[in-house]
Amino acid sequence: MASIANKAKLRVAVVMGGLSAERDVSLSTGRECALALRSAGYDVIEVDADRDLAQALRAISPDFVFNALHGRYGEDGSVQGLFECMGLAYTHSGVLASALAMDKTRTKEVYRAAGLPVLEGILSPAAEVRVRHVMVPPYVVKPNSEGSSVGVYIVHNKADAPPALGPEMPETVMVEAYGRGREMTVSVMGERALCVTDIITNGWYDYAAKYTVGGSSHVVPAKLPDAITNACLDYALRAHRALGCRGLSRTDFRWDEARGLAGLVLLETNTQPGMTPTSLSPEQAAICGISFADLCDWMIKDASCNR
Repeated sequence: MASIANKAKLRVAVVMGGLSAERDVSLSTGRECALALRSAGYDVIEVDADRDLAQALRAISPDFVFNALHGRYGEDGSVQGLFECMGLAYTHSGVLASALAMDKTRTKEVYRAAGLPVLEGILSPAAEVRVRHVMVPPYVVKPNSEGSSVGVYIVHNKADAPPALGPEMPETVMVEAYGRGREMTVSVMGERALCVTDIITNGWYDYAAKYTVGGSSHVVPAKLPDAITNACLDYALRAHRALGCRGLSRTDFRWDEARGLAGLVLLETNTQPGMTPTSLSPEQAAICGISFADLCDWMIKDASCNR
């Protein structure tokens, strides 16, 4: 492998797009990261992932893969397994951590084992959820293995009808107690929790709020009591470690101010945080003095340490 110090001789394949419901966001992430890596001095080739990804990577023969995929196949351990089989160094988390974090039920089990606070959640057949309240409202229904708030339904009151789940929902779904209060997030970069962002929206922080300019506003660093800030940073780093993540991850929280520290709960950990103009992790890195190009550069260097 060429020396990491001689970036001009290092070929990086930025793998993006893919087959999941988050394809468009992945393409945006990939384009932004490719630009940043070129500005940092790497030889960059953009790869729109399809079922011939292995052949494309063999033809390119990259020194590193920058994984810019989101959603199923891209952050659930599937493509990571392919990279491992091909002997390719790649960014972000490995096979096991990716698979664990993508499975919301398994993530809760890991959190609990690490002493981290979570909301009550159960798995239930979607057909049953459509006809009756399987949990006392308010509750949230979502796929057990998707990201970016894809397919999220909220039932606020017992008098409301059961959710009319769309055809995009799998046969088995997660039903989770509704987390009241503020939505916050913390990115972890290696062994460093960066800072806390308070996410302000007019409603649920759904797919549109995440990826549409103006869909949400961010207060970063969040204006919080020191005890809550410190707990968020500590919990995010502990979640990152407990799941076995590497590189960059981002853990989301809900905080019910009226309950103090007892009102702080973890929602999930994202092993492939978005890297778009509206994304949270690059914004947190910038607040900590790390430019977007430097963040992408660090991710390649981190991948080189895990080869």
